[in-house]
Amino acid sequence: MAKPAARRLTHLDAAGAARMVDVADKPSTVRDALAECVVRMAPATLRAVREGTPKGDALQVARVAGIMAAKRTSELIPLCHPLPLTKVDVDFEFVTGGVRVLAKARVVGQTGVEMEALTAAAVAGLTLIDMTKGIERGVYMEGVRLLEKSGGRSGTWKRPPARSPR
Repeated sequence: MAKPAARRLTHLDAAGAARMVDVADKPSTVRDALAECVVRMAPATLRAVREGTPKGDALQVARVAGIMAAKRTSELIPLCHPLPLTKVDVDFEFVTGGVRVLAKARVVGQTGVEMEALTAAAVAGLTLIDMTKGIERGVYMEGVRLLEKSGGRSGTWKRPPARSPR
């Protein structure tokens, strides 16, 4: 039986030097990505986020920050291609002990939009921390991760559900 081909980091050439991947020969397709993070905070801080912080509506500020960050991903992540995003959504869910940030990005292009969705989620989460740090110093963010992506040669990928401990 033949050994499977070794996987390699696509942003490194054969000599190990950083490079931007050439996507010129790839077809343009609709590509979507969904990412999340959770911002953890005390119940009193969570109440303030629901009702409005001294700095204003924390969720609206975080939403705009996430959208703006997605549009600037290629300036933040060195080897990302600048993408003509067609849509970015940032939404929030109140969960036990915090706020779940969900960021979805879409593009019609030659490369994926995962980093834009991840950047939107992370910056929206960081903005929530900034908006609430005057109320609680211990607010933190966890679980920045890709939940799903679709489009392109590799097709659709979804994060498997977490296994429950036995």
